[in-house]
Amino acid sequence: MYTIGQVVEMTGFGHDTLRYYEKIGLLKPRRKRSGGARVFSDDDLRLLSGLKCLKRLGLSLEEIKAFTSTNRCVVERSSMRDGDEDMLRDRISLLTDHLARMETQRRELDELIDRTKTNILLYSKLLDGTP
Repeated sequence: MYTIGQVVEMTGFGHDTLRYYEKIGLLKPRRKRSGGARVFSDDDLRLLSGLKCLKRLGLSLEEIKAFTSTNRCVVERSSMRDGDEDMLRDRISLLTDHLARMETQRRELDELIDRTKTNILLYSKLLDGTP
């Protein structure tokens, strides 16, 4: 079992972030220490590692909550249980929608990059006196 300070150090998440994740139901640490202090398990650390990965993918907290709502990590067909196929289909749908949004953002960003390069070239030519 780990204290919140140890978890902050191990995961890079801040105290406030961990408390917020608890408040919105993403994280459910136990309260076993005197005074009701939070204690975290190895399972909590694995969950936080997964949350960090999902955040890096750019998923919203609402999407992350939907993704992790089953508390299941399936990486091998042999470990699948009843209901896992539906869960995996839901995850595929969520990630597919997110991928489509990211691809749209990338196209928009590519357009902005091209426009910026054009402006740099134009301004450079103006400074050089090139027609």
